[in-house]
Amino acid sequence: MRFVQLFVFPFIAVLQLVLSLTMWVVIIQALISWVEPNPYNPIVRTLRLLTDPILRPFRRLQWRLFRRSMAVDLSPLFVILLIWGLKVFLTQLRFALLY
Repeated sequence: MRFVQLFVFPFIAVLQLVLSLTMWVVIIQALISWVEPNPYNPIVRTLRLLTDPILRPFRRLQWRLFRRSMAVDLSPLFVILLIWGLKVFLTQLRFALLY
């Protein structure tokens, strides 16, 4: 039990923090993409660099599911749902290890 308290709980907490930050970066990038941002803006470039590797597989999945280009990119929604599910799983794991 001591190992779990010293190493596993902090690891789960850090992982949940990283997932939360990733979710907020994806949300901010999705909101900024609605207003036609300047692609040379350093903030926009940084957000693209951070989110494109995460969103790219979900964009491919969206294309395979619907077999055409859609007017609305649903990949941020897929990523947010996946992150939310992982956070719920980690919370349940933390409580399972506690008892």
